[in-house]
Amino acid sequence: MPRSHDHARSVADAHRALRTSRRAEQVHVSGQGYVDGVALWNGAVKHRPAIVLACTSTDDVVLGVRTAREFGLPLSVRGRGHDYAGRALADGGLTLDLRPMHGVRVDPTARTAEVGGGASANDLLAAAGEHGLVAATGTIGTVGVAGLTLGGGYGPLAGRAGLAADNLLAAEVVTADGSVVHTDSRRDQDLLWALRGGGGNFGVVTSMTVRLHAVPAVVTGMVLYPWNQARQVLERVREAQQDSSDDLTIQVGAIAAPDGSPVLLVLPTWSGDVATGEDPSGPVMTLARLGDPVLAQLGAASYAATIAGRDAMFPDGRHVTIRTRSVPALDEDVVDVIERFGGRLPTPMSGITLHQFHGAAARIAPADTAFVLRRPHLMTEIIGIWPSVDTGEHVHGWADEASVALAGQAFPGGYANLLGPEATDQIPHVHGDNLPRLQRIKAAVDPEGVFSATPLPTAEPA
Repeated sequence: MPRSHDHARSVADAHRALRTSRRAEQVHVSGQGYVDGVALWNGAVKHRPAIVLACTSTDDVVLGVRTAREFGLPLSVRGRGHDYAGRALADGGLTLDLRPMHGVRVDPTARTAEVGGGASANDLLAAAGEHGLVAATGTIGTVGVAGLTLGGGYGPLAGRAGLAADNLLAAEVVTADGSVVHTDSRRDQDLLWALRGGGGNFGVVTSMTVRLHAVPAVVTGMVLYPWNQARQVLERVREAQQDSSDDLTIQVGAIAAPDGSPVLLVLPTWSGDVATGEDPSGPVMTLARLGDPVLAQLGAASYAATIAGRDAMFPDGRHVTIRTRSVPALDEDVVDVIERFGGRLPTPMSGITLHQFHGAAARIAPADTAFVLRRPHLMTEIIGIWPSVDTGEHVHGWADEASVALAGQAFPGGYANLLGPEATDQIPHVHGDNLPRLQRIKAAVDPEGVFSATPLPTAEPA
């Protein structure tokens, strides 16, 4: 849709105001700085902001928020740019690029880290690892800590450490009126509660303090099974997940082998005693004997190296679509769906992964954080990836069909960080009984709806 003359004048006025008070290399409307600012993990995103402001400090963020408000421009916040739906970019508006704010400061005595709003999991884990500590992160190292945490944050340490959101202790937030708010267990407790799973809908998190954990090494790796053994292996994984301790979190999935044929991936992460993890008869190594694997690579490694080592699997710029459903367990119906859709991946880059939620993450009461689904479950990620030369229509169709097939076995709602705007049947139920409290907090800190990072319904579901 063509922009109005008034919009063009607003953009020009906002650009002039920003250039007056900030260095030229921070304010981008074209050129390489702009290109870098709008390049996301999902190359299919077409949103294009009018202005990108590279923020190096909280003051820059305050200026950006106030400028967008003054000139009536849509506003968005870019962390590491991994949201597949492209909500990091304000189409025709002002995008605050937080990547320069990627510093991490570790307090090894308190076992905490202060993390900049633009830091990645790799940034955090590298700093924590210098002290023999780790943080609850996702599976991939290039993902932003703030975005992951605000939406929940499933990861390989969920059983032992909980979600990333469960480890959020404090935050500095720039709210919609340009105020700087500090929230922790004593100050603005409602806001901290909302940030633990309510998404980036309440302001710009310029820094956060997170809890760290003493895990010198993990035992992890991958086991690949031929697809004709998928049902047998998934049934045995179900038994292993039911019996697993907090120290063992098991991710499974359907991916493509180098020849393009589907294989079943079993990806365990053991965060307990290394000797137990490496014991041939222990709970980790047993996962390499659930069938006849075509590959079994399991061993001890640092958690930081493990997470960083997976980045090459998901490079920036490819075209991506994602659907998500959360199911109680690998019961027969779920296995049927995984077997059916994992057996016909639309491209060799596509896949289905199931992230185990249990242990420490499942022992938190639903009302204690904004993240509401605290029953043991598997968060299913249906991820379609295709090269830019293709339209991706068949990939979208496959992802939609797989999501619909799982719907009957799934809890209402889904994982907010992976829900795009098309998930109209799930969005009203994402926050469950926590929605009214979230809506009250939203009305208090952002009554005009300036921020919309992840789905937050404006009305309760019928």
